[in-house]
Amino acid sequence: MAQNKTIRAAAVQLSPDLESAEGTLAKVLDTIDKAAAKGVELIVFPETFVPYYPYFSFVYPPVASGPEHLRLYDEAVVVPGPMTNAIAERARAREMVVVLGVNERDNGSLYNTQLIFDADGELLLKRRKLTPTFHERMIWGQGDASGLKVAETRVGRVGALACWEHYNPLARYALMTQHEEIHCSQFPGSLVGPIFADQIEATIRHHALEAGCFVVNSTGWLTDTQIQSITSDPKLQRGLRGGCNTAIVSPEGVHLATPLLEGEGLVIADLDMRLITKRKRMMDSVGHYARPELLSLAINDHASSYSRPMFAEQSASQSGANSGATTVSAIGEVSDEGEINAANRQRVTAAHN
Repeated sequence: MAQNKTIRAAAVQLSPDLESAEGTLAKVLDTIDKAAAKGVELIVFPETFVPYYPYFSFVYPPVASGPEHLRLYDEAVVVPGPMTNAIAERARAREMVVVLGVNERDNGSLYNTQLIFDADGELLLKRRKLTPTFHERMIWGQGDASGLKVAETRVGRVGALACWEHYNPLARYALMTQHEEIHCSQFPGSLVGPIFADQIEATIRHHALEAGCFVVNSTGWLTDTQIQSITSDPKLQRGLRGGCNTAIVSPEGVHLATPLLEGEGLVIADLDMRLITKRKRMMDSVGHYARPELLSLAINDHASSYSRPMFAEQSASQSGANSGATTVSAIGEVSDEGEINAANRQRVTAAHN
């Protein structure tokens, strides 16, 4: 643990380029450079910031969202690919840990994906939002727990969740059990109205207190011109304003800098990592304050069949000397016998019978 360090962190509130991923990427790279000039060692960008959050899906009916959804496919990020390479190179050049939200394209599906780059440019973690919320389910596929990990970075143990994943207490607890030191949360911003900003406030401060970690929270921002370009209906435009609360919170639930509620900018604060132990001395949710003999968490951290829809498995009738033979079924992944979960094995056996 990075207990004796002080880390300078930045939470970004920024508007995307709604016309192109390249335009948004340029803003990301420029912001990394500006933060580096201020001594920032960890920077967090908003949810699915590259190319942009699908704000259209909140105000368009599904029947009318097709053209914008297809355009998002065209602009989405392939991981790894040229855009992630550009971020990695800038992270390495500025010796900065970068947490970035992207719309990830994986063949015919899009995902709400969080990326963590270490200060040497290595992509340490790619994780997908477990359950898209409400309108988002028409846009993104579901993630799985294979990415529900804490990354060991140059600035400490870093975890990340997106938006209303913070209302899944088991997802948060999964990161807490891995002794998360800095939690990077991302929200779209410019959505729902002021009540969304109030919810973010309660959410990030509660997680900081419960996890005994720092929370660096980033939200996006839309200008009036951008809002008008999404919808000309004044009533719907109200749903694309407010909801911004970019902030940095200590393990004691205290804001370390003035939150940013509107406009573009950086919230920068120094994280005294000794505060983690100060908080956990009183209450360690996964240590002396836990009761694992009464309450515990089970995680299926295998990659889901959404991304690997086929596997090869040994036939039940061809065990022993014929162990090299395999049977193919479209319900899992290519794997050794010992790695195939019991549920899939039972289904394959039932199909053979």
